[in-house]
Amino acid sequence: MTGQPVIAAVDGSEHSMRGLEWALQAARLRGTEVLAVHVWPWPPNIHGAPEPPPAAPPAEEDPVLVEVRRQLAGREGLPEMRFTTLSGTPAATLPELGGQGDLLVLGSRGRGGFKSLLLGSNGRACAAHAHCPVVVVPHHERGRGAVREPVGRVVLALEPAETVDTVIEFAVREARLRGAQLQVVTTYPVPFSTLALLGAAQMDVTDPEGPEIVRETARAQRDRLEHVTGGPHTDLDVDWVVAPGDAAGRLVDASDAADLLVVGRHRHRMRHAGMFLGSVTNAVLLHARCPIAVIPPPES
Repeated sequence: MTGQPVIAAVDGSEHSMRGLEWALQAARLRGTEVLAVHVWPWPPNIHGAPEPPPAAPPAEEDPVLVEVRRQLAGREGLPEMRFTTLSGTPAATLPELGGQGDLLVLGSRGRGGFKSLLLGSNGRACAAHAHCPVVVVPHHERGRGAVREPVGRVVLALEPAETVDTVIEFAVREARLRGAQLQVVTTYPVPFSTLALLGAAQMDVTDPEGPEIVRETARAQRDRLEHVTGGPHTDLDVDWVVAPGDAAGRLVDASDAADLLVVGRHRHRMRHAGMFLGSVTNAVLLHARCPIAVIPPPES
């Protein structure tokens, strides 16, 4: 085994087990181990209490990890695995693990999440603050989930002037590991002159500004990928998508036929997690129907 482990956060819920299955697949592709982590939660009233927080049990005695090992017992082809139990609050403890792993993987909701939630607080906290890429695996109501036949496509959300190199490098690496097509999705703003009237719903497709914007965006898209990969990407099957308008909507639609959707985290630090993630990344986490990888900027 080489490299850092793929870290899978488990809590006994069906959602976390779907995340673990995705982590097992990712570790096999990377030739590395899986570190299954359960955060032994503090009681709700622990804050301000004079006594020290309760200690987590050893991993061998943690009922959540005992059940995980039971479900995996006898399965063939599993990567090497380690198990650990930590004490604390998941939203604070899990992001801190980022420096120890190649990936941090979790389900979109945990054991305590309301069924109406599209994304649990732990998933949001990890996507916003972890120091490594975070993969959130959606629950079955939203999509095709983690355990399925691959469709052979990795989708990269690329804004040529804004997307940092690490996001592109991650997507290219994933496509190569999987032998998959890399679909690069870039949107551009609709020119004002395409609007016949303020608030008009129809666009004038004959507007000469439209084709020029498409050409410039497509050129910037290809130049950006070649800059990061060091030249023409002849070893990759690249599907270039340039489309007007709603980036989040385009990416959610693309997630219907993808194994992974790769987006970048917002570069500017803001207190609110949703703002920290950026509006497009936040929308994708809420609505995409395939696993979503959120890549932190280099300074993280």
